[in-house]
Amino acid sequence: MADRTADVLDATQRCLLRYGVRRTTMDDIAAETGVSRSAVYQYVRGKDDAVRRLTERLHGAALEHARAAANADAPLAERVHGILAAKVELTSGPFAESPHAAELLDEQARLNGDICRRFTGDLHGILTATLTGAHLRDPADTAHILLATTIGLLAARRTDLVPRAATAVLHGMHSKHLEGEQL
Repeated sequence: MADRTADVLDATQRCLLRYGVRRTTMDDIAAETGVSRSAVYQYVRGKDDAVRRLTERLHGAALEHARAAANADAPLAERVHGILAAKVELTSGPFAESPHAAELLDEQARLNGDICRRFTGDLHGILTATLTGAHLRDPADTAHILLATTIGLLAARRTDLVPRAATAVLHGMHSKHLEGEQL
């Protein structure tokens, strides 16, 4: 028997975006997957497990993109933009169109908020590591400011401003004695 976990999680995502966490049922997930309800239980323990595993998959993929951006052979500002783009990616595509997307991405969500908070913490760590050695006054504070700015722009639905805002933060936090250094 082929492992259809990815299919079940894909179906879960479509159902959640359509109906939301509370209204989605295991029957919905099974119908969307094209298998019986009992077949779905071969891959997930229940709806809560499916939601958590989907959340982990989405945030894991975004972290992979952030790590790749951090390790790119590019100027600092470009690497920071790439790291922040990982946060933006979570809210784009089908998530931008669904009123239920926040249930998968909200750090305050009962079911999966811990995964979302851990993602933000991991992203902060990646940003801090990337900024360390860039002669900033405080790389950890700069990372907090960059994340807060990005989250604010996401809430305002102004993701187009993330790169410009990040560049402004970096220039503002850059040590004065290294003004000539290339970001």
